[in-house]
Amino acid sequence: EDLKRGSTEISKGPPSIAVLPFVNMSSDKDQEFFCDGIAEELINSLIRAGGLRVASRTSAFGFKGKQLNIREIGDELKVETVLEGSVRKAGNRVRINAQLVDVSEGYQLWAEVFDREMEDIFAIQDEIARSISRALKGVLIEAEEEIEVPVKAPTENVKAYEFYLRGRQLFHLLSPTNLVRARRHFGRAAEIDPDY
Repeated sequence: EDLKRGSTEISKGPPSIAVLPFVNMSSDKDQEFFCDGIAEELINSLIRAGGLRVASRTSAFGFKGKQLNIREIGDELKVETVLEGSVRKAGNRVRINAQLVDVSEGYQLWAEVFDREMEDIFAIQDEIARSISRALKGVLIEAEEEIEVPVKAPTENVKAYEFYLRGRQLFHLLSPTNLVRARRHFGRAAEIDPDY
């Protein structure tokens, strides 16, 4: 009888989010690897934090370069929120614009501009992830504590990190030639920072 009346409540799972590839706004179009890397690191940070359902990199990056509205992307990925942004890199400075959007309403829940030195890139990623967790807590999560985002910079060397990001971008292209090139970039990152 309850089912006929539609009064049975379906328990809602944890809040969900998709991190889209960040758009490269730099004059240097070769910075695509860096933009993708930032989005990937944010995906990983949010997954490690727990308490969220995070769309996979493969699913979210499938929308790269496509002109779809947020609702269509949210429906396709079955998420409540989408993080989108852009990166502008000039010399040793980086500016990252990030905004968290509610899929059902199309409204921004949170937006921030991060203008920093490249040496602070890991701190920026952590700061963005923490800000997202606070925004989600305030809007979606009915919990006592905010989602904790683990802080652990993979390396202190930004140059090693750039080689790693270049390698990772090539690795995801999954061709024999690109895998060889990716391995070279990973090797270079390890040469620069043997502990990485």
